[in-house]
Amino acid sequence: MTAAHDANDARADDAPLKELVAKANDEPPVDFHEPEPDIDRTARALGSLHSLTIGVWVLAVLALIYTIYFARDFLLPIVFAVLLNFLLSPLVRLLSRVKITPPFASGIIIIALLAVVGLAGYELAGPTQRLAASAPQTLEVAEGKLRKLLRPLERASRTAQQVASAATTTADGATAKSRPTTVVVEGPSVLTRVFGTTQRVAGFVLEVVILLFFLLAAGDLFLQKLVKVLPSRGERKLAVQIARETETSISTYLLTTALVNLCEGAVVAGVMALWGMPSPFLWGALVVLLEFIPYLGAAAMIVVLSVAALTVFDSVGHALLVPLSYLAINVIQGQFVSPILLGHRLALNPVALFVGLAFWFWVWGIPGAFIAVPLVATFKIFCDNIDVLAFIGEFLGRRDEGERRATVR
Repeated sequence: MTAAHDANDARADDAPLKELVAKANDEPPVDFHEPEPDIDRTARALGSLHSLTIGVWVLAVLALIYTIYFARDFLLPIVFAVLLNFLLSPLVRLLSRVKITPPFASGIIIIALLAVVGLAGYELAGPTQRLAASAPQTLEVAEGKLRKLLRPLERASRTAQQVASAATTTADGATAKSRPTTVVVEGPSVLTRVFGTTQRVAGFVLEVVILLFFLLAAGDLFLQKLVKVLPSRGERKLAVQIARETETSISTYLLTTALVNLCEGAVVAGVMALWGMPSPFLWGALVVLLEFIPYLGAAAMIVVLSVAALTVFDSVGHALLVPLSYLAINVIQGQFVSPILLGHRLALNPVALFVGLAFWFWVWGIPGAFIAVPLVATFKIFCDNIDVLAFIGEFLGRRDEGERRATVR
C-alpha cells in the first residue's frame, strides 16, 4: 500500500517535467533566416552609455574643483610641503651617502633654510617698514604727477559727468529726500587685520615646516608603501617612474628658477642703485620673490617701480627709466637666460601655463599663483605617463621639433 502510494507521488512529480519535454518536442525548429540584430540601435545605446560616462566625469571634475576651492586652508600647507620635499629630497639622499641619517639630515636642512629666510627677513624688515609707512604719501605724490599726464582724459571725463548731471531731472531730488538713510558698518580695525593675518601666516609656516620635516625624514616610505599595495609589476614600475620624474623635474625647475631669480634680483638691485632709487636691495628681493609668478609678477613689479620712481624723481622721464630698465632685464632673462638653462624640461606651452596660472590664482589666490607652474608641470607628468590622460598631456606640451603649422580646413 505504501509502495504504491510513493510510486503515484513520483509519477505526479514527474508529470510537469514530461509536459515541458513534450512541449519542447512540439516547438518548430529555429529559423536561421530571421532578421539580423539592429546594429544602429545597439550603437545608439552604447552612445547613451558613453554620454552618461562623460556626464559622470564632468560632475567628478566639478566636485574636485569645489573641494580644492573650499579646502584651500587645509590643502595649501600640504602642497607647499610636498613641493619643498621634491626640492630638498635629493639633498637628503646626498647627506645619507656620508652616513647622516634622514631625520638628522632633515633637521639640518630645515634649520639652515629657516636661518637663511630669517636673516633675509631681518635685513629687509627696516626698508619694508619705511616703505609701508611712506606708502600713503608715495601714492599721493605719484597720483599728482600722473594727473598731469592724464589731464586731457580728466577733462573729457569731467565733461561727460556734467552732461550726465544736466540730463538728470529735478524729480530725482524729491525722490532722494524720501530715500532711507544708509547705515555704514565699520569693519575691523587695521590692527586687528594685521594681527589676524600675522597669526594665520605664522600658523601656515609652522604647519609647512613640521610637515616638511616629517616628509624629508620619511624618505621613500610612502613610495615604498604605494609600490607594496599595487597589484601588478607594471603598475609598480609606472608609480616609481612618475614619482622619480616628478621629483627630478620639479626640483630642477625650482632650483634653477631660484638661482635665475637671485641673479636677476642682484642685477636689478645694482641698476636701482645706479639710478639712485632708495633701498635697492629691497627691490632686488621683490624681484626674486615675484619672478616665481609668471607674467603677473613682472607686471606687478613694473607697477610698483613706476609708482616708487615717480615719488623719488621730479622728472617723469627720469622716473620712467626705472621700470623700463627692469623690463629690459626681465625680457633678456625670459627670452634668453631661462630657455637656455631650463630648456624644454617642463615643456609647457604658454597658453596652458597662463590658463593654469589663472586657475590656481582664482582657486588659492596669491599662494596658488606662486605654485601654479610646479602644479601644472606635475599634472602634465601624470598625464604623459597614464594612457587614459595622454591626450591632455599632449595639449599641455609645447610644439614638437618636427611639427609644422597646418591650416585646418
